[in-house]
Amino acid sequence: MPRLDRDDLEGDPIAQFAVWWDDAGDVPLRDSMTLATVDDESQPDARMVLLKGFGDDGFRFFTNYESAKAGQLDASGHAALILYWRELDRQVRIRGSVERLGSDASDEYFATRRRDSQLGAWASPQSRPLTDRAELDSRLAEAEKRFGEGDVERPPHWGGFLVRHEVVEFWQGQVGRLHDRFTYTREGDGWTIERLGP
Repeated sequence: MPRLDRDDLEGDPIAQFAVWWDDAGDVPLRDSMTLATVDDESQPDARMVLLKGFGDDGFRFFTNYESAKAGQLDASGHAALILYWRELDRQVRIRGSVERLGSDASDEYFATRRRDSQLGAWASPQSRPLTDRAELDSRLAEAEKRFGEGDVERPPHWGGFLVRHEVVEFWQGQVGRLHDRFTYTREGDGWTIERLGP
């Protein structure tokens, strides 16, 4: 793998992420990322979600607001993300504060989803117990009946979150586990960049 040196890095973590995002264009499921949270007993929790946008304000994903992860995010106000691209031997680690996206942003993204995924958002009581699969199938049938052939509106309990990045690490794998690691840490209106030991 190529070395990652300080001179290779953009001055802003979003600009650097955009470079790596483009490099990962052919990687299967490049938008898959681990979302890490803590519960009300400070126990760690993690699951895979999909990155659905990034920019100067942060990193976006969408979920059921009644899910366990949403409750943990609302309670703590913080989250961590990891994207790992095995084919490039790269990972990006992100930590920051988190907030819900506005309804307009959630409506806009929901409208782009496949119809079966839109209906699924109505059918799934995410993170809560089900009697059996038949219960879920019945809930889906109710949603299909409700909307018929018409547009599926966004459920009020479904929407987006924004992770406002405060620390971003870029990790490039190297031979002998002597990886190249750089962190961007927010300092006022700018960023401090440091190399970390592997």
